[in-house]
Amino acid sequence: MTKRQFKAMRVCEGADGRFTREIGSCSWDQLPAGEVLIRVHYSSLNYKDALSASGNKGVTKAYPHTPGIDAAGVVEESSSPAWRPGDEVIVTGYGLGMDTAGGFAQYIRVPAAWVVRRPAGLTLRECMVYGTAGFTAGLSLSRLEFAGVTPEQGEILVTGATGGVGSIAVGILAKAGFNVVAATGKTGEAAFLQQLGAKTVIHRDEADDQSQRPLLKARWAGVIDTVGGTILTTAIRSSKPHAVVTCCGMVASSELHLTVFPFILRGLVLWGVDSVATEMPLRLQVWEKLAGEWKLDQLDRIATACSLETLSGEIDRILQGKQRGRVVVDLAA
Repeated sequence: MTKRQFKAMRVCEGADGRFTREIGSCSWDQLPAGEVLIRVHYSSLNYKDALSASGNKGVTKAYPHTPGIDAAGVVEESSSPAWRPGDEVIVTGYGLGMDTAGGFAQYIRVPAAWVVRRPAGLTLRECMVYGTAGFTAGLSLSRLEFAGVTPEQGEILVTGATGGVGSIAVGILAKAGFNVVAATGKTGEAAFLQQLGAKTVIHRDEADDQSQRPLLKARWAGVIDTVGGTILTTAIRSSKPHAVVTCCGMVASSELHLTVFPFILRGLVLWGVDSVATEMPLRLQVWEKLAGEWKLDQLDRIATACSLETLSGEIDRILQGKQRGRVVVDLAA
């Protein structure tokens, strides 16, 4: 394979409407326009990647396509003065892996404005243990802190706690001194969550009230919700006065059925977290915290590795709700 040829996962749509995944050969000429060509060493698997790899037209409109919303690697070529060959960089969010060829490939080409220099406190692999999931968790915590939520105010609930965003949220909240309550449907993962720093682990049914009462007993000083649906509405209805609830996912449901009472009687703040189009100053600030004061001591403990060739099986696992922590895709070889 020549330098201008590389391996990539290609998701194709058949005449029958079915989607297939294969590892094939691509060329630099097939990559989209952009100032920076990056040799990808690591990527990571997110739920959005799994949707893209399964033909979800809400994520990716045109196929064949290479998914992967995360990439970490080394600049190969650059027409931008901001980047030089040999620079170690990461790319997360923007359009990567959605409607432009993504990180499940040995090379990507992107606009210079998408590129972030590898934080000094992280290796390229560690950057992808975090990836978009970790960045989203960090962005959620930054929203809580910006709104003035402190450890002294009480418990912080994390929903979907064994998933990518949830597991890292548990860890960095604990690192920042918060009393974390982790909600999960995987009862066998309590020890894993406690190792990450959760003080309390509850079954997700305890965080999923179906009564439709407009307000519940106030418990949470803050919430990082990763699943949406009735679990999010329960979190909102059971939060303390002036609590902050962040939401970043909808694996349970995209619908939200509420009254205004939590907002006008308890002064609650519901803060949506969008990791795709985060402005660069805040993006850099969150990455620096993930590499510094929030850096998890057990990053390797929450990550498993796979190759491009074994990635499809991991995609199936995350779609089935069986993923724990993070999956790093090793493309360095």
